[in-house]
Amino acid sequence: MSECTHNCSTCGKDCGSRTAPQSFLVEPHQTTKVKKVIAVVSGKGGVGKSMVTAMLSVLAARKGYTTAILDADITGPSIPKSFGIKDRALADDNGIYPATTKTGIKVMSLNMLLENETDPVVWRGPVIAGTVKQFWSDVLWGDVDYMFIDCPPGTGDVPLTVFQSIPIDGIVVVTAPQELVSMIVGKAVRMAELMNVPVLGLVENMSYFQCPDCGKKHEIFGQSHADETAKQYGIPMVAKLPIDSKLAAGVDAGMTELFDGDWLDQLFASLEG
Repeated sequence: MSECTHNCSTCGKDCGSRTAPQSFLVEPHQTTKVKKVIAVVSGKGGVGKSMVTAMLSVLAARKGYTTAILDADITGPSIPKSFGIKDRALADDNGIYPATTKTGIKVMSLNMLLENETDPVVWRGPVIAGTVKQFWSDVLWGDVDYMFIDCPPGTGDVPLTVFQSIPIDGIVVVTAPQELVSMIVGKAVRMAELMNVPVLGLVENMSYFQCPDCGKKHEIFGQSHADETAKQYGIPMVAKLPIDSKLAAGVDAGMTELFDGDWLDQLFASLEG
C-alpha cells in the first residue's frame, strides 16, 4: 500500500482515508437533457404538494416550455390522476417512455406501471429509492426545459435520494396555515441546506376562502403564518392558494390543465430567473 499523500483527488474510492466529498449523482438516460429541475417538497402529507407540482408544470407548458413531471411519491402517486392519465407506460430495449398529457407535459409515475391504479406498493425503502433513480436514469425524457419532481412528504429515504441522485436546481416548499407548520417547514429547509440546494419559494395551500358574493377572504384554518415563516428561513417568494372547490374538483377529474387562477404566476416567474 502506498503512503497517503493527503491529497484525496489522487486516491481510489476504496481508500479508507479519503475525505473528499463523494458524488451520488446518477446519469440520466443518454437521450435526456434537462435544463432545470425543481423539486416540490412538504414536511407533512395532505397539504397539496402534488397539486402544486401539477399547477407549476401547467404554467410552464402554457409559456411554451417543454415540461416534465417525475412522480417520486412512489407509495402515494397522484400525478397521473390529476392529468387524467390512465394508460400504462411503455418500455423497450431503449428504456421507459413517459406518458404525455393533453398539452404535452411528459409524466412518469409508478401508477403507470401497475396493473391497477389502486394496487398498494408494499416496498421497503431501498427498493423505492432505486425506483426513483430509475425514473431519472431509464426514462427517455428527451429535451426538457423544466422538470418538476413531486417528492413524498417528510425528510426520509426518498427525498434524500432525490437530493443526492438528481441535480436539483432548487425546491419549492408546500405548507398549510396552521402555526405548527413553521417547525415542519424548518425541517424541509434545513434538509435543503444540508444538501446545498436553494429554497426558491413557499406555497401556503388552503390559505383562505374567498366569498363568491362579497369577495371577502376568510382564513378558515386560522391566521396565515406564511410570510413570517418565509422571513424566518430566508425564503424569497411566497404564494398563497385559496380553498377553491372548482380547482379541487378539476384536479380530481384529471383536468388540471384547465385551471384558471394567477396564484402561482409570480412564483413561476421567479423560477424562470
